[in-house]
Amino acid sequence: MDTLDFLRLQDAPLWIRYLVSFLALVLAYYVGRAGARLFTWFARLTDDTRDDPFWRVLSLGWWVVVATSLLAFTVYLHDMKLEPLHTWGALLVRWLGSRGLSVLFVLAGTYAAWRMVGVLASHIKIGDGGDFERHRVRRRTLLAVLESTSKGVVLTIGVLMVLANLGVNVSALIAGAGIAGLAISFASQNLVRDVINGFFIILEDQYGVGDVIRVGELAGGVERMNLRLTVLRDLEGKVHFLPNGQINRVTVMSRDWARAVVDVGVAYGEDIDRVLEVVGDEAQKFFQDDEWRDKFTEPPQLLGVNELADSAVVVRVMFNVKPKEQWGVAREFNRRIKNRLDAEGIEIPFPQRTVWLKQEAEA
Repeated sequence: MDTLDFLRLQDAPLWIRYLVSFLALVLAYYVGRAGARLFTWFARLTDDTRDDPFWRVLSLGWWVVVATSLLAFTVYLHDMKLEPLHTWGALLVRWLGSRGLSVLFVLAGTYAAWRMVGVLASHIKIGDGGDFERHRVRRRTLLAVLESTSKGVVLTIGVLMVLANLGVNVSALIAGAGIAGLAISFASQNLVRDVINGFFIILEDQYGVGDVIRVGELAGGVERMNLRLTVLRDLEGKVHFLPNGQINRVTVMSRDWARAVVDVGVAYGEDIDRVLEVVGDEAQKFFQDDEWRDKFTEPPQLLGVNELADSAVVVRVMFNVKPKEQWGVAREFNRRIKNRLDAEGIEIPFPQRTVWLKQEAEA
């Protein structure tokens, strides 16, 4: 919009000026709220609350600037002779006519595109079935990476367009940013390694959001991941942030299928053939239980006597189950086999110690 055309709004009919005033009020509200939220976001970057009053003052000051600008625009639009508001309004109108409106349109378009990325991502169907399936893991991971990357692209383009409309030489800025980025890449090789390793983790579908993995001494569910890091939450609820470049070897415990291995120890004095018969029978009953049947992928395997331990004969049973079901199946079978062995009168040994006391004969 040309500056002279914009200035003619002052000579427009009264209803048009009232409409423009209302639109300016709505615009001022959203601009003020966006600035206040930005200062609040800056305040939350650190856990230290001592700087919070400073950010609250900046947020309040931003609202004062926006309200003053709105008042000055309204005074000038309706040709009220209130100084210095009338002069400020004229300067604001000239700036809006030359660059301001284009900047506001770009900001509005960037915000709309940012929100649209989130809306589109939320409408992509991943599937909410109770079973843990590999394709849903990969879709969820790719969706998270795609959403974050798309928002980064939208934000970058929006900032460059705003700077271009403000008269900044964007070409020189991009060239300078490229040189600075090259210098930074040499200084931050770990970051580059994290991104490259994260890219191959996602490309090769090594693991994804929802998988249960072990990295070194840490194990837990993958709660979030992107090209730079993987976020694990362990059994105690602790959250671990692992840069992808430091993940040299990972064990995935929820890939395609899983196995519950249960060792049952019985006393040496028990008839081992009878013990094998009882354990195998209980495993088959467990497999045929309607409540648990859909968690198995194939019948259980009774491997037999696995170890002759210090105080027990160890019998091993294996259950092939669906991903992430091995722990629940193992706990339930331990409960069942304990009750069955008690009912059959088969002893489950526990460590015992015999103490011999020797008395010396009287001299």
